[in-house]
Formats: sequence, C-alpha cells, structure tokens
Amino acid sequence: MSAAVMPDFLPPELALTLAGAERLETSCQSAQMVWHAWGDVSAPSLVLLHGGSGSWTHWLRCIGPLRDAGWRVLVPDLPGFGDSDLPQGCTDVDDLPPHLHAGLQQLKDAGHCGTAVNVVGFSFGGMAGALWLAEHPQDAEQLVLVGAPGMGLKVADRVPLKGWRHLPEPDAQEAVHRHNLMALMLHAPESLNDLALHLHTANVHRDRMPRRRLSSTDIVTRVLPQVSARVSAIFGEHDALYRGRLSELAQAMPSMAGIWGRWAVVPGAGHWVQYEAAAAFNATLLAMLPLGGASTRAAKL
Repeated sequence: MSAAVMPDFLPPELALTLAGAERLETSCQSAQMVWHAWGDVSAPSLVLLHGGSGSWTHWLRCIGPLRDAGWRVLVPDLPGFGDSDLPQGCTDVDDLPPHLHAGLQQLKDAGHCGTAVNVVGFSFGGMAGALWLAEHPQDAEQLVLVGAPGMGLKVADRVPLKGWRHLPEPDAQEAVHRHNLMALMLHAPESLNDLALHLHTANVHRDRMPRRRLSSTDIVTRVLPQVSARVSAIFGEHDALYRGRLSELAQAMPSMAGIWGRWAVVPGAGHWVQYEAAAAFNATLLAMLPLGGASTRAAKL
C-alpha cells in the first residue's frame, strides 16, 4: 500500500476531497491491477468499476460523497486501462472476471476491505460486474448497473464516434475528443468542461484494449440470471446507447435478474451520468445501497 497520486489538473476543492487515497496492488496471471481506496477499512465496501477507455477517474465526483456516507470505496483501474497491466490474451470484458475475483480476495486477505461488498459498474464496467458476479456469486451482496450495454437493444443510429490516434496535431485530437464526449458520454454542452476533457484525454491515451466488441451483444442479458446478488440499475435520461429505447429496457430488466432491486433514471443526464449529474446520481445510488451489508442479501433469499 502507498499513497495514491492524484491528477494534477483537479480543481482544488475536488483534490482536497480525494486527498488521502490509498494505492493498492493485486495480481492475477502475472498481471498487476491497481486500485484506489478511500474510507474506513471496517466499513462495508463499495467497488466502483469504470467504463471503457476509462479509469478510476470516471468516478471522481462520486467518491467523496460515498465515503462520507459510510462506505469503504474501492475503485480499480480495470485490466488494460489506467495504471493496470493488460494481461496476456485479454481482449474483451469476458476476460476480466478472474482478475476482479482474485483482486478482491487479495484485498480481503490483506485487511484492506471487509466481507460485505457491493459492486457498481458503469458502462463497460457494468458488463464486467455482471460477468464477474455470475462466475463468483459469493463476491458481492448487490450489483448496480449504470448505463450498462450488453442488453441486446440497438438504437436506430449508431453513436458517431471518430478516431483520433492517427491525427498528428494536438488541436485536431482535442476536437475529436470533444466530439466523442458529446456523441456518447455527455448530454448538455455545458457539461463538457475543462475537467471532463482532461479526464477523457488522459484516459483514452491509456486504453490498451481498443477492439472490444461484446458491448454490442446481449451478454449481460444472458448472464444476469446467474447473478445471485440483488440487481438494480441507474441510467441517464439521454443515454446515447439507448436513445428511444430506455423505457423498453426499464420494462425488461426486472425479469432479467434473479433478485431485482430498483430502476432509476436521472433526468437531464447522458451516458456518463455520475459525472454529468453527480449530486442526483449519488443520492439515487445511496438510496439503492443501504448500509446493510450481508443482512440485505439474507433478507432477499
């Protein structure tokens, strides 16, 4: 364990909120996975899984409020992203469950978290969380899917993302990053502030798993019946992945999970809902995750 280094472009207030973070390392199949941790190790643990081409910073507007509400907050860089290694042969989300399972067990064994664990997965991280808990049902009491793809629902128009790696000029790359943020991640133009652009730019430069394909399948729908944890979902009202089909997804999801919790839509937000509408998202998530630990699951079984 060591002190985590925060990005140097954080606003002072946010940097102060995130101060004191621990950097934890776990390993699986000779690949190192880096976790950031906040809060009392004796508190119930909340594992936050970031989205594709992201890192732990996808959650930086949520960590302080969740910690202050009484959670031990654990946020890994998923394998192939951020500071974590890309394991040999790891090409998509279905390769991640062994690393998440091994990492959590190592954190428990080292005394970095307790036995009561809840998982929240954003986008690609939602798929990772569902696959992880389908293979290792004992690892968590609750799963909250945030803007998760893999439901087998397609919108009429594909999200118009653009490539940037071939562009030699930083200004041209920035223009593409701005386009992609508004095309997929955010809804309101004013949400694309300097912080969002800095975070996105830093994250996409460290994405070593670029050819992911399972998000366009029904992989989450297929594995959710194997998840014994309570399952809930939060989506932004204007999530680009489900434009025109969000109500259809709301009707379908309760029948997908063995133990269904709650469905919630955050008004005015796009796909990156926990950044664009952080206060509303945090309140919604905390209402879904009472600090009940193992008793929550026991009451549902």
